[in-house]
Amino acid sequence: MLLIILSITVYLYFKVIILRTDDPLYQVYSNSRARIALGVFMIAFGANQYVFYQTRLALAIALVFVALGVAQFVYGYRRAKFYRKQLRERT
Repeated sequence: MLLIILSITVYLYFKVIILRTDDPLYQVYSNSRARIALGVFMIAFGANQYVFYQTRLALAIALVFVALGVAQFVYGYRRAKFYRKQLRERT
């Protein structure tokens, strides 16, 4: 439960950073980090729902959430890695 709250808080934090900065490269980098937090949220939420209900329907829904969460996490990680390199080269 703590991981769910923490990850959604980090997601909202990065989304607010996107609104507050004018640098487009840093906005894209922050968005990719927000995707990582969203992926962690979806994975934790799916696992939590299965542990709470433990039915076949909950398992199916949890698997969908975990699969989408892993996809968000991997995509966000790859983009963050790429844009981190771009930010370091620029400075």
